[in-house]
Amino acid sequence: MHEHLTVVTHPLVQHKLTLMRDKDTSTKSFRQLLREISQLLAYEITREMEMTTRRIETPLREMDAPVIDGKKLALISILRAGNGLLDGVLELIPAARVGFVGLYRDEKTLQPVQYYYKVPSELENRLTIALDPMLATGNSSAAAIDLLKKSGAKNIRFMCLLAAPEGIARMRQAHPDVPIVTAAVDERLNEHGYIVPGLGDAGDRMFGTK
Repeated sequence: MHEHLTVVTHPLVQHKLTLMRDKDTSTKSFRQLLREISQLLAYEITREMEMTTRRIETPLREMDAPVIDGKKLALISILRAGNGLLDGVLELIPAARVGFVGLYRDEKTLQPVQYYYKVPSELENRLTIALDPMLATGNSSAAAIDLLKKSGAKNIRFMCLLAAPEGIARMRQAHPDVPIVTAAVDERLNEHGYIVPGLGDAGDRMFGTK
């Protein structure tokens, strides 16, 4: 993956995203849709994984068949909303290693504050996918990727549901080597740092907290 930004325009992704944006969609439906859409985004973000072959025996004969090469990939959930994407991706890649980065946004400065960090070992040898539904200001995402790079991660990709132009620009400036895969690029951020038109607070809508 070399392009800095990939927008997944697949009809299923776009349809599910519209349902998630609707303010009348229930918490239960929102959570289910997030799980489904995360699998479709994961399909795209893992498209260019390194491959090798393994000798197997089919019911008819032996063959050299393709398998994923290298260490198990690492999925990093940027708490708390990243957990909604994590569930779906893990269904697709159940052997993945999982890490968590806890950051909250200071409502006055909009800057990220770290409160938790636990990631798999040997990140330098793993494809590392950071997960957060919303790329808004980009400050938390850039900070999370700073931490992953300090832990040795070299091959990092970022997966989100929605991105604002401001967040994309911030990530491009801070981490031009990290491709972003998203379902949509929205218009802008409002004065509170929320994506417009967006879908509200992904964590609140997923967990039913208001």
